[in-house]
Parts: sequence; C-alpha cells; structure tokens
Amino acid sequence: MAKLLYIESSPRKERSASIAISKYFLDEYLKAHPADGVAVVDLWNKDLPSFDGEVINAKYAIMHGKETTPEQKRAWKPVENLITEFKSADKYVISLPMWNFTIPYRLKHYIDALVQPGYTFTFSPESGYQGLVTGKKMLLIFARGGAYGPETGAQQLDFQKSYMETILGFIGFKDIESIVIEPTMGGNKEAKEAMMKQCQEKAAAFAHSF
Repeated sequence: MAKLLYIESSPRKERSASIAISKYFLDEYLKAHPADGVAVVDLWNKDLPSFDGEVINAKYAIMHGKETTPEQKRAWKPVENLITEFKSADKYVISLPMWNFTIPYRLKHYIDALVQPGYTFTFSPESGYQGLVTGKKMLLIFARGGAYGPETGAQQLDFQKSYMETILGFIGFKDIESIVIEPTMGGNKEAKEAMMKQCQEKAAAFAHSF
C-alpha cells in the first residue's frame, strides 16, 4: 500500500480549475489503486511555521553544526514535523494556480519550510548539492488564467512551472509529471469545456500509471 500526499494551494475551492482536475485525478487514482491511502494538505488551513525569532536561530545553529537551545528545539519542532509529514509519502500531487506569473504565497511558505539542509537536501564540496527526497513520483497540476506555452510568445513570464520543477528537482525529485490547465480566463464556454475535458483525459491516464 502506497501513500499519496495531495497538496492543495488554491483558496478558490469549488471555483478552482486546479482543484477540479486534481479531484478528478484522485477519484480515478483510487479506482485504479484502491489499496493506497491519500492524505490531503490544504495550505489555506495549514498552520505553517514562521521563520523569525528562535526558528531562524535554530535553523542557523543546525546549519553550522551548533547545539540548539531548549527554546530553539521547541521552535524548530513544527518545521521538523512538517518535513516528516511530507517525506512520509510515496507519491505526491500538488495543485496550484498561477499568481503574478508564479506560485501562491502559501505554497512558497510551505516550500521554504520544507527545503532545509540535512532534511531534504545536503551539500559537500566534493559532490555539491544532493537532494534527499528520492525515488518518489510527483504530479503537478497547474492552472493559469492566460496561456504561456512556447507557441504563445509569453513563455518567459512563466515562473510557475519552471520554479516548481527546479525546486523539486533540487530536493531530489526526478519523476515529475504535469498537467497544465490554460487559459482559464477569456474565450467561449465551449472552448473552456473542451480544454477541461482534455485535462481530465490526461489526469485519468496519469492516474492509472502513477
């Protein structure tokens, strides 16, 4: 039995295209893998640790191999718990809208808490940076109001997909698939329905092989 962690980053819920396709994927996934478990992290209802005060002091103490104080240990524990929860999964799905050409700030906060030396990556002068979250599958479900594919001439504005693939690769992910829902704004109803149908078909295909 595998554990799939679904991370949701849109606050629009029932109006969200990324959530709609993610839910379609999860329904199909559970049909294909009924013995697997799915855990959900809704980033808009998740208590994310701040990175000030004793939390940042603990981070730098750990980075420099120093002993942490009892206060720093207590402050750092929520960060460790978040990382443990994340690393406990075998497979991942992250749904995310594009905000100002990049990702929602709640997802960025979550990633900044996860990406920690000694926990999700390591560094040595001999081998450089090495990701520690390895051998796991990732599906990214992107939604954008506009279109940013290579045929649009606007691809240089896409800091959403490129950032996610870069940071996930940095911590060790090599098997990263994606579904891109675009454009979700403008156009006629029939075109939007056709676009969503195409994304559902991709989601179903991924669900059976994921």
